Amino acid sequence: MLNGVYVQFSGALLFCMVFLFLWKQSGVVYFGYWSLAWAVESAAWVCTLLGQVTGSPHWRLPHAFFEFGFALSLVAAARVGSSEPRSHWRNAMRGLYIFPAFLLLVELAGPNQSNVDAALRSVILSAIYLYSFRQLSFGTRRLFHFTLLALSLFYLQDAADYLIVYLRGGLTPAWMDYMKYSSYYDLALKTLLAFSAMAMWIENQNNRVLQIGMELDRFRREGANESNLDYLTGLLNQDALRRRMDSDESFDGVAVVFDLDRFKSINDVYGHIVGDEVLRNVGNLVRSSIRDEDQAYRWGGDEFAILFNSHAEEVALKRMAEIEARLNDFRVRGHGLLRVHFSWGVVKGQQTRLRDVIDKADRLMYVHKR
Repeated sequence: MLNGVYVQFSGALLFCMVFLFLWKQSGVVYFGYWSLAWAVESAAWVCTLLGQVTGSPHWRLPHAFFEFGFALSLVAAARVGSSEPRSHWRNAMRGLYIFPAFLLLVELAGPNQSNVDAALRSVILSAIYLYSFRQLSFGTRRLFHFTLLALSLFYLQDAADYLIVYLRGGLTPAWMDYMKYSSYYDLALKTLLAFSAMAMWIENQNNRVLQIGMELDRFRREGANESNLDYLTGLLNQDALRRRMDSDESFDGVAVVFDLDRFKSINDVYGHIVGDEVLRNVGNLVRSSIRDEDQAYRWGGDEFAILFNSHAEEVALKRMAEIEARLNDFRVRGHGLLRVHFSWGVVKGQQTRLRDVIDKADRLMYVHKR
């Protein structure tokens, strides 16, 4: 009998340490309640051990108190994080109020009712583990979920065994010889529970690492995109175009190079603030006039480049005419209408080096400007 108590005490202490570790590492309140539950259960088994060593029945009341704390902690663990109203949580906890009252009645009935005491404890623990099983979502916690159900069934069977022994006047039938190993079965299931909790924590940590990795990749991509952007126009900048041209990649589409006519005179007459406003509006117009798969660059100053991927040359010319038509109605705040014109060169590339296509479009643009 003492061996079983030692096993239960050692197991409860071990489980307390496991769940305490999980709580400290993860900060999950659920694990914190389980750690508290096993700490209280360890104290209950100490009371049982002292009662058997000293032969005094007075240890049964503190044992009942700690068992009540154990049950309360398990129910709190089952309820933590649930989305049900607080009133439901109170109703679930209210059912535990009768627990110490029942144990007190058993105590008053006398020490010969130990089988009834054990059966009552097993029924309540079975109900609590079943309640925990129902409260948890299945999800990725399959092993933990299954172990809770197995513990509920185990304690239900345990309660039935104790009732049978009680009804037979305290005599254990020969076919129920397995009862002397019940503490080991209990320890095995709780060990599986602790193992599955560790596995659940490791899986959560792996998911968290993957999520952090995805966030870092996103930040890196956003940082790379921001470093490639021209702050004034919102288009890709000269460095981005230069890197693409230096890669000697082939280009299949239509390249357009254009710059604003007499832009220096705009800066001289209206000032650089108005000049920046003109460039900013050109960038907005270009961005709204191309598809997501096309790219637009501010090549420098008032010069721009657009790469229309897999477009006909006529479509690119139409888009440029639309942009120029909209710029003809451009108005400067405080100055009124300011017509903006630009010259452009258009070249179609068919598996041609991008550098060659851009250079040819640039030369055509200057021919048109002259």
